[in-house]
Amino acid sequence: MRPDARAWFEHRTTTATSMAEIDVEALLLAKRRGGHRVSVVLPARNEEATVGTLVADLADRWVHGTPLVDELLVIDSDSTDRTAEVARAAGADVVATVDVLPGHGNRPGKGEALWKSLAATSGDIVVFLDSDLLGEVGHYVPGLLTPLLLDPRVDYVKGCYTRPLHVDGVARPAGGGRVTELTARPLLNALWPELAGFVQPLGGEYAGRRSVLEQVPFVSGYGVEIGLLVDLLQECGLAGLAQVDLGVRRHSHQTDEALGRMAGQIVSTVLARAERGRTGRRRLDPGGLLTQFSNDGTGFIPVSHAVSVDERPPMIAVAEYAVARGEVVEQA
Repeated sequence: MRPDARAWFEHRTTTATSMAEIDVEALLLAKRRGGHRVSVVLPARNEEATVGTLVADLADRWVHGTPLVDELLVIDSDSTDRTAEVARAAGADVVATVDVLPGHGNRPGKGEALWKSLAATSGDIVVFLDSDLLGEVGHYVPGLLTPLLLDPRVDYVKGCYTRPLHVDGVARPAGGGRVTELTARPLLNALWPELAGFVQPLGGEYAGRRSVLEQVPFVSGYGVEIGLLVDLLQECGLAGLAQVDLGVRRHSHQTDEALGRMAGQIVSTVLARAERGRTGRRRLDPGGLLTQFSNDGTGFIPVSHAVSVDERPPMIAVAEYAVARGEVVEQA
C-alpha cells in the first residue's frame, strides 16, 4: 500500500460495530448546532421479504425514538412484488423511480434509483442503505453519520464490514464480496492506488453531503459505487473521504452469473474513468458485452449480456432540481 493510502487508512478509518461504540448524544448535539437535516434512502427492487423489517427498525430507532433522521425514503425501482406496500406500511415514505424527474425518463439499475433519490429528498446529509440487509443493523445509520456530523472536513463515508458467505452448507465468516476481491480491488489498486485503503469499495452502505453528491454523475447500474468513489476522490480529495467499520453485514447472495454481469458493469465504469485525462493516448474502449456459459448437459451454451453503462449528469445540472431548490443552472 502506498504511504498516502496507508496514512489515510490509519487516520480516516473509525469503528462503530455496535451502539456501544457510538455517542448518540454527541451526534444529536452536532446535528442541532449545524442545522443539519438527514435523509436515509433505501433503493429497492423486489425486496418485500426484507425491506419491511429494516424500515420498521430504522423508523422506530432513528425517526420516532431518537430524532436523528428527518426523512426515511424507499425508492422503488420497478418492483413487481409488494415492496412499496410493505415499506409504506412499515413507516417509510415511498416513491417510484418512474415518478421522479419524469421528463428525464427512467433507466434500469440501482444507480438510477440513487440519482433520482437526490431529487426526492431534502436532507443536506444523505445516507444510503441497501434494502436486503439482514440481522442487527440499527447502528449503521449513526455509525455512518458520525464522521460527517463530527468532522466538517469529511464529505463522504463508506461503510466496511466482514461479509459471511454460506456455500453448500459451509459457512465462511468473511467469504463475501467476491466481485470486490476479483474485480474492483485489483482495478482500484492499479489505477487509483490512493484508494487502496477502502475495505469494501463496492459496499452499499455509505453517506455523503448533498453539496458533493449533487456535483458528480451517477452510473445507472451496478457501477454506481465504484464510480462515486473515483469521482468523489476527484471532487473532494482523499482527505475528504472516510470509512467506518460497521462490524458484520449479512444479506442475500447472488448467483455467479449475476455477479459476472455486475463485474462487467464495474469494469466498464472503471475504464470510462481511467480514460479521462488520456489526451494523445490510445483510447480505452470497453467492448460492452460479457459472454458467460451455461451447460445443459450436452455442452456449453454461450450467453452474452450487455454490460456497457450509461450515467446521469450531476444533479446540480438538472434544471428541474435547481428550480425546486431555488438555484440557477448555467446554460451551456
